Amino acid sequence: MIVCVAVVGHQNNPLYLQSFTDSDDALKLHHIVHCSLDVIDDAVNNPKKTGPTLSETFLGLLYPSENYRVYGCLTNTKVKFIMVTTDLDVRDVDVRSFFRRFHAAYVDAVSNPFHVPGKKITSTTFAERVSDIVKSFGSSTPA
Repeated sequence: MIVCVAVVGHQNNPLYLQSFTDSDDALKLHHIVHCSLDVIDDAVNNPKKTGPTLSETFLGLLYPSENYRVYGCLTNTKVKFIMVTTDLDVRDVDVRSFFRRFHAAYVDAVSNPFHVPGKKITSTTFAERVSDIVKSFGSSTPA
């Protein structure tokens, strides 16, 4: 189950952050997202031969914690997508599909002529699309 998703700008400014839990874990999840930015910067600035290359946007599992798994994706414009999940066994195919759909929703949101580039995404349509994508995560047929 996805418990948090985030879009972080190229200057590490939060553009969108949403938690999907009923509990009071929101602050903890925000902290996890913030910590994952260091892991992303490490992966981008110090690429390993066996790790993802700069041409590959999917960063994969950034780091596991006791209760969460954090996955990341980096766009060509250095915008970062972060997903926090409680599932211990997540297939890369599902995560890649999630990020593809999440990226498409993001592109639609920032293509809005009323959106100011670099500012937080406040579109309710974007929030609804993200919520639908999160709900359908792990299902065999994308919505």
